[in-house]
Amino acid sequence: MTCEISIILPAKNEAESLQVLLPELRSEFPDEEIIVIDDGSTDNTVDICKQNSVAVISHVYSMGNGAAIKTGARNAQGAILVFMDADGQHRPEDIRGLVDMVNSGYDMAVGARHLDTHASLVRRIGNTAYNRLASWMTGYPVEDLTSGFRAARARHFKKFLYLLPNKFSYPTTSTMAFFRSGLPVGYMPIQARQRSGDRKSHIRLFHDGFRFLIIILKIGALFSPMRFFLPISAALLLAGLSYYGYTYMSWGRLTNMSAILFLSSLLTFLIGIVSEQISALHYKDIHETRRRTARK
Repeated sequence: MTCEISIILPAKNEAESLQVLLPELRSEFPDEEIIVIDDGSTDNTVDICKQNSVAVISHVYSMGNGAAIKTGARNAQGAILVFMDADGQHRPEDIRGLVDMVNSGYDMAVGARHLDTHASLVRRIGNTAYNRLASWMTGYPVEDLTSGFRAARARHFKKFLYLLPNKFSYPTTSTMAFFRSGLPVGYMPIQARQRSGDRKSHIRLFHDGFRFLIIILKIGALFSPMRFFLPISAALLLAGLSYYGYTYMSWGRLTNMSAILFLSSLLTFLIGIVSEQISALHYKDIHETRRRTARK
């Protein structure tokens, strides 16, 4: 049987915060499905879940935040999946706002954090840069690319599970996948709370920041190939023309380097076209489903 919503919380050694968060969730949503994915915890996370009559699924070892999200989505029964962190920074009362957005027509609703929510100036600048880059890649405004607090229609989200990485960047991938698929994504401003016990984020700024950047580029190449390859092709063409102009004025001839740049530009452009065609295959089933729904 399916319920309206399933609330999924990936957790690794979050017993302290769950002691406070789970009673709040149960008070707000006494009849809805709540699933905690224990990602190889070594504390009493499982006991806390049982004490609060919350379903818990345990990984035999830590597989990562994204892997926990995928486990939760596969086992959830709700028509709408709500994802939130287990460290207490997301407020249970904000869930209804996200669910209302989905019920009003959005296929995904994301809790967009205020800038002052981020712990440091460097993190604020980094997230702003990622948001702008993702907005350009997808062609839609992205207000908070890395927010883990979101609600999505289960039937759509589950189709993208094979694309989600096992580590920290599932929000990045899912957001860009929904946008590129033509599934509307909305944003609701939220004020995140301080993490339980003043704990630091598991994300390492420079290491994981670089990984986020690589993932954005990978997803851009997968979901928006021409937006990724066309600027590279144009840059190579411009470099070839510039170098040809220089060599023509200097020696009156076309050099091998100019020819290589021209060929590289052409090949990059052709790769983009082929990638665009391959990319369309990812959305075939989704587009057909939307057409059938529209006819009904």
